[in-house]
Amino acid sequence: MDPAKKTPSDPCCEFSRRDFVRTVSTAALAAGFVLPATVGKSAPKAGSAENMVTQLYGTLSDAQKKTICMPFDHEIRSKISANWAITNPKISDDFYTAEQKQLIKDILKGVTSPDGFERIIKQTDFDNGGWDEYHIAIFGAPGTAKFEWVMTGRHLTIRADGNSVDGVAFGGPVVYGHGEEDPDENLFHYQTKAANKVFAALDPAQREKALLETPPRENDVLLQGTNGSFKGLSAGEFSDDQLELFESVIKTILAPYRDGDVEEALGFLKQGGGLKKLHMAFYQQGDLKNDKVWDIWRVEGPTFVSHFRGAPH
Repeated sequence: MDPAKKTPSDPCCEFSRRDFVRTVSTAALAAGFVLPATVGKSAPKAGSAENMVTQLYGTLSDAQKKTICMPFDHEIRSKISANWAITNPKISDDFYTAEQKQLIKDILKGVTSPDGFERIIKQTDFDNGGWDEYHIAIFGAPGTAKFEWVMTGRHLTIRADGNSVDGVAFGGPVVYGHGEEDPDENLFHYQTKAANKVFAALDPAQREKALLETPPRENDVLLQGTNGSFKGLSAGEFSDDQLELFESVIKTILAPYRDGDVEEALGFLKQGGGLKKLHMAFYQQGDLKNDKVWDIWRVEGPTFVSHFRGAPH
């Protein structure tokens, strides 16, 4: 099977960026997080999701491995989409044993925070009939220096990378989201609420810089580096109180993931110059309720891009 030819995708949000670290995408939101490949990762902790990936790999038959396992450098490993099947079998299929299905769910739980796991389980139920209607792949040989587990499906791409991708948080591009069209009912709308607290705290001159008319494409998330041109208001112009609110937004974006990945991502951000090197922009287009709660917003700097899109499908 050639997975690259057999993975349907949602054209609203599809990327293939080896250094693109984080994308959040649903009917209600989208975001991307890009980090530089400059710092290595530490070894996985005992009992971690990566160790469960190794355990899962040990239970696979040769036929299963032929279907869902690929070389570590396979191009599909770095693909990202809001809706795609990385391999054909669903977790719910008889292709997997009951033990393997439980291990897959445990891996998902292991790469998320308690709140993130609960939200993703609710989202997968709402969007696609359950977490076991999704798909997995394994790249490389778990337990070696280079391997990665990937789970994909409707509004979800998530990874356990075995610390194989140096300088990249989360092991590559990842997605979470929720297909609920009503912002107030969307499981991830709390992130937009956090972002709009920053906007509410801005003075008129700052708002004029921060509020723009038309957003860039949601997949326009390539890292620009220190010579980049960034839209919106520089965080260097924030007061201490505003900067504190801004920092909470960054942490809120990362909140669905396990502590180790969050700490690593924040470390890369610090290496890129920290919060004050970022810019924040809000967009008038896509105001879902015409209530000036800006549903499309973007954070970008030399080593960080986050694009949040609130829009019904």
